[in-house]
Amino acid sequence: MGYENNEPPAKVLLFSGHMIDAPGRQEPRFPSEKELIAANAIVQTLEGINAGPGDLAISSGACGGDLLFAEAALARGLKLELYLPFEEPTFLANSVDFADANWHARFFAVKCRATVHIFAEKRGPLPPGDDPYQRNNLWMLDAASRFGSERIEFICLWNGQAGDGPGGTEHLMNEVRRRSGKTHWLDTRHLWK
Repeated sequence: MGYENNEPPAKVLLFSGHMIDAPGRQEPRFPSEKELIAANAIVQTLEGINAGPGDLAISSGACGGDLLFAEAALARGLKLELYLPFEEPTFLANSVDFADANWHARFFAVKCRATVHIFAEKRGPLPPGDDPYQRNNLWMLDAASRFGSERIEFICLWNGQAGDGPGGTEHLMNEVRRRSGKTHWLDTRHLWK
């Protein structure tokens, strides 16, 4: 479950990354056949920074990078907090269920072992003009920062390009860098080769 201990985590692993491509996506970004490559890169990164039971993992729960990270973090005994920008049915429709394979079941397998935070339940309605994905990025970063920015290890699965809209991985990468967190960039332009 989430991190409510009095003792702060040694490290806070914050994640953002590409979703699995929707069927028929014009410009492939994270094709489903690259899932194993991405999963292995995430596991190797967690091993490389010696992530374990004294640490906290924070991400959203979208198909692709988020769920691969969450699964890897749980397998290493980390506490997990999921931050969702929408109520669950809307989130599932927008960020999980469009993908082929078993992402829906994997979301629920992760969810039952995590502390789940839903923006509207915790923060109320989204202010007019705010982007829900940018707001969720900042919410996750604020949650990670509650233990001190020196504990943050940001892991991103990203192609280095602007996303399909506001609030993507680039946005969170820039915010983490601005707050001096450590970054581990899994550059898909190299991973997919």
